[in-house]
Amino acid sequence: MDLRQLKYFVGVVDAGSFTKAASQLNVAQSALSLHVRQMEEGFGTQLLVRERTGVTLTAAGTKLMRHARIILQQVCLAEEELTSKVKSPSGEVTIGIPSGAARVMVTELLALAKEQLPKVSLKIVEGMSGLIEEWMGSGRFNLAVLYKTVETPGSASSTVLAREEFCLVVPPNQIPLEDTVSLRDLHAFPLAVPMRVNNVRRSVADVVAQHGCTLDVKFEVDSLSTIVNMVMDGKAYSILTPSAVQREASLGQVRVVRIVNPTITRSVVLAVNPRDERSVEVSAVRALVPKVVQQLADTGKWPAIIPEAEPSAISQ
Repeated sequence: MDLRQLKYFVGVVDAGSFTKAASQLNVAQSALSLHVRQMEEGFGTQLLVRERTGVTLTAAGTKLMRHARIILQQVCLAEEELTSKVKSPSGEVTIGIPSGAARVMVTELLALAKEQLPKVSLKIVEGMSGLIEEWMGSGRFNLAVLYKTVETPGSASSTVLAREEFCLVVPPNQIPLEDTVSLRDLHAFPLAVPMRVNNVRRSVADVVAQHGCTLDVKFEVDSLSTIVNMVMDGKAYSILTPSAVQREASLGQVRVVRIVNPTITRSVVLAVNPRDERSVEVSAVRALVPKVVQQLADTGKWPAIIPEAEPSAISQ
């Protein structure tokens, strides 16, 4: 017995005859007769009494008819629910976002999600990039914003959102007074930076080592807000991306000085948990994030480069 047989059986009973049912269902009468006969053989009992004027239910047929209507109704409800879910996604989606990116994108992301995905409950988990990367690896999130160096090969589940340059974050009224600073001159500034496991720290350290330079790391702090406060108070400098100090820089509480010769860049990517690739609600949020980043870049709220015609995956 399958759903098609149940549908045909109900159709015959409702029509009152095989002839009428065949016309209404657009199925050959012989096919309908064959399916009902197969059902009777499968159950080992007669379901319909065939007469010249039509068909009537046997006791067994009456019982099956009751169950068949319930089954077909439930199938119909399931189809409607799933179809509706595709048109209007609903459910809970958890996304991990590093503190720097979170400072510029969370408010906009939540506002746009509320507007376009009202039935989706969006949960934001903020943390230092190393922790977000670790938690994503353990499957804690549906989606995560991660940082990757240009040389890091990506995966089919990683979408490039933007590219950022690192800069020297300078206390107000402190040197250097220029708009740029050479990589080889960074050793002159006492730094407060994230711990070594942090992606920001690794990205900078790799480039510095490649060019035979050194850094004067005075403080290792795994808290973006603490690092920014130390710079504001004149207790240290730091190496971060402009997005991490966008608000403070706009208020004149810190200055952003580009690092050059060479520049240090990273990619901001959106990763999806492989188990959620086919999730309707996760896919909906996944499509929303690049729109938010583009909007922030267009309005100058996120000083980053948005890749044009970028492949969906990061490539080496």
